[in-house]
Amino acid sequence: MNQKPEVGSRVRTRAIMERYGLRAKKSLGQNFLTDLNVLSKIVSAADVGPEDNVIEIGPGIGALTEQLALAAGQVVALEVDTSLLPVLDEVLGEYDNVKVINQDVLDVDIAALIDREFDDPSKPVKVVANLPYYITTPILLQLLNTEVKWSKIVVMLQKEVAQRLAANPGTKAYGTLSLTVQYKMDAELAFEVPRTVFVPSPNVDSAIVSLEPRKKELAVKPDDEKLLFRLIKGCFSHRRKTLSNNLQSVLGKGAEIKKQSLQLLEDLNISPTIRPESLSLDQFILLANQLKQRNLMQ
Repeated sequence: MNQKPEVGSRVRTRAIMERYGLRAKKSLGQNFLTDLNVLSKIVSAADVGPEDNVIEIGPGIGALTEQLALAAGQVVALEVDTSLLPVLDEVLGEYDNVKVINQDVLDVDIAALIDREFDDPSKPVKVVANLPYYITTPILLQLLNTEVKWSKIVVMLQKEVAQRLAANPGTKAYGTLSLTVQYKMDAELAFEVPRTVFVPSPNVDSAIVSLEPRKKELAVKPDDEKLLFRLIKGCFSHRRKTLSNNLQSVLGKGAEIKKQSLQLLEDLNISPTIRPESLSLDQFILLANQLKQRNLMQ
């Protein structure tokens, strides 16, 4: 297939929108990407090749989908907006390796979708998408909480959210979302995307984040994953408080609880006066395991 020079252009995007009487729906977080260079960089960041099965979430009018179709073995695109289906039929009509499914990703059994829609589900599966910013976190959590062994997840997010995913301990952006994602994936901020390359232009700048399965195993495994993330969420509920004070909020008030939690921090060589963002994932796991073993948290 020969790539059309106008694919993903602002002129073509506006022409399609005018022809179909389309308006970007704020309720669905629609902002259509119109820069071919950015589209190509996204596909490159995902390292999409002919052996890959690719899932796209929210294809819009198909600009990124078309670039994925040119590179991937198969593409399955999930689009919740029925008004965009005729547009996608037109834009993607010549590609026999693309299937558009009118469904909300949050309602989809992803593992079953892969088994059902791809000719060979055993091939590497990647997610490449410009995610709707208002439901970024629920979508990411759904992807990470499936049993699917993702080869790669490359998504466009609001810049501030992207920074949180890739943040290191001790930084302002580091928090619950950073730890949740980095528990399973290595996160890297690939490149930033200005608001000027969208129609309509959003009110924020964006960034592309690349997620790959962790290359380095955790130094220690959690005894209880749910307890670990309850602890993390509780410790970051009051970012300006010290770790000791946040632990009091999580474990409950009382002199004995405070005494035992302070002793635990001392045993782990963790200062009670630091703030939660100073703790690494491994330290949170050690803390959670000790809280469980000492019956301070169940």
